[in-house]
Amino acid sequence: MALAVRNSEDHAGVFGVSGLAGAGVPAGLLLIGSIALRGLATVAPGQTLVLQVFGSYSGSIRTNGLRWINPMSHRRKLSTKIRNQETQVAKVNDADGVPIEIAAVVVWQVQDSAKAAYAVEDFVQYVGLQTETAVRHIASTYAYDAHNEEQLSLRGHAEEITQALCSEVSARTSVAGVNVIEARITRLSYAPEIAQVMLQRQQAGAVVAARKQIVEGAVGMVEMALERLAKDDIVELDEERKAAMVSNLLVVLCGDRGTQPIVNAGSLYH
Repeated sequence: MALAVRNSEDHAGVFGVSGLAGAGVPAGLLLIGSIALRGLATVAPGQTLVLQVFGSYSGSIRTNGLRWINPMSHRRKLSTKIRNQETQVAKVNDADGVPIEIAAVVVWQVQDSAKAAYAVEDFVQYVGLQTETAVRHIASTYAYDAHNEEQLSLRGHAEEITQALCSEVSARTSVAGVNVIEARITRLSYAPEIAQVMLQRQQAGAVVAARKQIVEGAVGMVEMALERLAKDDIVELDEERKAAMVSNLLVVLCGDRGTQPIVNAGSLYH
């Protein structure tokens, strides 16, 4: 019974081929038609078709639509759409050895499909690893806060750091045929274990900077007052009176609280 079924299936297969031949379609024409159909390929928008014939790269097709290519070629479709690569938050020591947390996003696109297909094993994974490496390198090259105006810092020079990060990622991913469009830091902060201490340091620095500006302004006002008194010949002050006046003005201008005036009923020397 099983033999009868197997024979029935074999005859059905033979009937399919012989039926086409019997319909007037030559076997050679069928073979040519199947090969021609195998050569047809579609390329969608945002894709490129990488072709390989007998182990050799033969070219890439970026034109959208239906194309006819070598039927013997091996085809691989790659996306050329713009992609975003966001790194995980990494804890790194900056140039001063201060632990910080940093993350970035990179906008990139496949530019050379041959390099993306054959130069690296997995170009998406390669871009991700190289992006994270570049972010760590940039974070360790610059300090979080600058100690002087000429020094670049991660927090105070966003544009310069962005250009440096973009150049770093581009240099690392060029071997994979990737074009880096933009790279920006999305998170930058002190590590939790030192955040409170560094906040107090920033506040102290802000207080010192404010005091410095107040003193500079107060000295300028005192100098202007002395010059105005001497120019208008309002009162003649010797060195001791000038010193007393300067002291009083600086106390008034630089003090945190309002001063209480004292009326002197005598002279300056009593």
